Amino acid sequence: MTKQFLYDDLEILYEDRDLLAVNKPEGLASIHDNAGESLDLQTILSEHYKTKILVVHRLDKEVSGIILFAKNEKTHKLLNKQFADRTVKKSYTAIVHGIIEKENGEIRFPIRELGSGRMGVDSKKGKPSKTFYSIAEKLFPYTLVELNPTTGRRHQLRVHLYAVGHSIVGDKRYGDNELQDKFPRLMLHAKSICFVKPDRKELLIEAPVPESFLKFLKEIKSSVHGKEK
Repeated sequence: MTKQFLYDDLEILYEDRDLLAVNKPEGLASIHDNAGESLDLQTILSEHYKTKILVVHRLDKEVSGIILFAKNEKTHKLLNKQFADRTVKKSYTAIVHGIIEKENGEIRFPIRELGSGRMGVDSKKGKPSKTFYSIAEKLFPYTLVELNPTTGRRHQLRVHLYAVGHSIVGDKRYGDNELQDKFPRLMLHAKSICFVKPDRKELLIEAPVPESFLKFLKEIKSSVHGKEK
């Protein structure tokens, strides 16, 4: 359903008395981070509901897709524990540069903060990080992939794909800036999340892929099919 918010067309995917799931648009910060942003999702929601909406996890500003918020401290604590225990199941879809040959696998490079908001692989000082991937479609010179992180390091998916030589399309932080500037957005979308609600029932929520992502996907598919004729 779509409600009227300060930010146009903000889509609420799920809502009950304890929590909210929102389909965050790319270009909108998850929380206020003192970076001079005029709007952020947490503030928009808090002002709309006239109460402080609590952050459970975050998505990078450039990433679209599903993000959870808690409406009370009890739910906040419950969801935080699930994230800490790594029982929350998250699925992302991404378009990356190059053709990934192996149909599925895992990336296990340790990650640490390098400074200036940038993360990187460090086998000695990095924290254990794991991302499972599977190929959805090979679209030369790109690959459409499904990603399932089992840890939640900052920029984990972006760093892991960059580290294996397949940076996410449109990623100006972990890729060639001159090349990445040619793309309309970071092609990374948080597609689904599965967790346990306060009533102990498991809930799976899915976020539709936005038109900005689909448009580019259609363009490259059209280009690939055109070359095949």
